[in-house]
Formats: sequence, C-alpha cells, structure tokens
Amino acid sequence: MQIYTRKQSMSKLLIVGTVAFDAIETPFGKTDKIVGGAATYISIAASQFNVESGIVSVVGGDFPKDFLKQLNEKNIDTSGIEIIEDGKTFFWSGKYHNDLNVRDTLATDLNVLADFDPKVPEKFQNTDFLMLGNLHPSVQMAVIKQLPNRPKLVVLDTMNFWMDNTWDELMEVVAKVDVITINDEEARQMSGEYSLVKAANKIHKMGPRYVVIKKGEHGALLFENGNAFFAPALPLEEVFDPTGAGDTFAGGFIGHIANTKDISFENMKKAVISGSNLASFCVEKLGTERMINLTKKEMMNRLIEFKKLTQFDIELS
Repeated sequence: MQIYTRKQSMSKLLIVGTVAFDAIETPFGKTDKIVGGAATYISIAASQFNVESGIVSVVGGDFPKDFLKQLNEKNIDTSGIEIIEDGKTFFWSGKYHNDLNVRDTLATDLNVLADFDPKVPEKFQNTDFLMLGNLHPSVQMAVIKQLPNRPKLVVLDTMNFWMDNTWDELMEVVAKVDVITINDEEARQMSGEYSLVKAANKIHKMGPRYVVIKKGEHGALLFENGNAFFAPALPLEEVFDPTGAGDTFAGGFIGHIANTKDISFENMKKAVISGSNLASFCVEKLGTERMINLTKKEMMNRLIEFKKLTQFDIELS
C-alpha cells in the first residue's frame, strides 16, 4: 500500500461530526466521562495518512482544551470546532452486553449540539474530500451548501436513528454523496431488503455510487454497481470497547482515499482494508486511548497481518 512522503502535496479533508463526551460500560471495564464523538474518531484515524484535515463541530466550555491541542499535534485543524463557553458538550452513555454487538443507550444529552449551526473555515471551503460523520442530516446538508465547489469525493456515515426520525432530510443528503457507510442492520432498514446485495442495489439508486456495509467483527462489504469486495475483520484475542470502531473505519477509509487521491473501485478495496485495519486497534482499549497513541509502524505491521489473512494460492482447472 503506497504511502506518500511529506514532499507530496497533501489533500484537504473536511470532517463533519460530533466531538463529544462518552461514558461507557462493557463487560471488561467502565469509564466516567471520556472524550468521544464521530469526528474525533474519524480525524484521529485519518491522521495516520498524509492529509491535511479539519473538523467542523461544536463543544461546550467544559471540553478539555488539552485534547484539542493533541488533535492539532496530529495535523488536525480544530478552528472549525465552535466552543460555546457557557454551554455543555454533547454527552452519550451506553452499556454493552456480553455480545458486544448489542448495547443499551443510557443517556443522550444534546446540549450545545441542539442548536448547532455549522460554519466551514475559509481554508477548507475548497476541500478535496468531505467526510460527513454521523450527525443530523440538516447539519450535513448545511455544510454541503457552504462548499463553493464539489469535493472529489463525498462520504456519508449515518445510522438508523436518522432513518427513523429524519427520513426525508436524510434522503436529500444521500442523493448528494458518492459513498455511504452503514452497518448491515441499517442497510436492510434503508432498503427494505434482507439480502445485502439487493440492499446495496437499492441504495445505489438513491444516489451513492459506492455502498460500504459494515458487519462489525464479521468484516465489511463494498459494492459498486455489479462489483463487490469483502474485507474480513482481523481476529483479535481481546475486544474491550467497540465504541467508535465504525467511525474509525470511516476515518481509515477516507484517510487512505485522500492520501492516494485515487477514487477507483480498486483503490476503494484498499481503503476498506485500511478502515478495517484501524478499527481493529480502536476496540483494544476504552475510548480513544488506543487510537490517540497509535503509531504508523503498528498500523503497517497489522496491514501485513491482514494480507496474510486474505492471501492464498489455489489451482483452478
């Protein structure tokens, strides 16, 4: 997998999503308030690649400024994160069962997110790539409308909550994106089809050229009008916390695309592998702890494991 050196011109990647607090309980541990949010995980994952990224989000005065500095140190521009000093940051609390694919939401406090009016920094208004993280479709659309030129690739990550509550607004956004990433349950709900192949075909007709269906510990599928690709998830000895794994996948996916500047189906395959690779790190510790300290060497070594997992020789007669 090609990695560009710093001498290459960097693509601009704009990331829209939540920067938030999470409180998480799994069978393996429990946290009080820790930093989370879709844009947080996406940006940290994308920082593993040679891209200039910026976040559009909102936080309250209670959000730790030191964490924003950590993002800056990873070449993540935080000037698009509005800080409302007298407000509180978006908060989500959840409890996972022994089957980590099943969780209960214990609390969702929108706080400053309730009245969020996104503003794209001038330096990112001509962004090369746009990643719309899981967020209200009206906010996603507001960002799209602020861009004077269409990015080379627009990727959307969404969830069943928006399908249940903001279907019409969501469909307007879906019609404007090139890639959608959702899990298998959400793909079935969006399409009304149980077969994921049929589901992808229906979603294609809604707008996206590429459909990525995440299946958690069972890997991910990529569809493009008759073409299909499957990437496994790396078998792990221990999984502590799946929170943010889907966002990390999205960050690895768009990070690879922005780095290589190649939006072909063949390169999308590599992007899916990159996303799966980074998601395998995310689940190893609670919150962002594993991702914030991840090194490129660790990432590349695990890519070699992925290659071994999927490579084989067979005689066809």
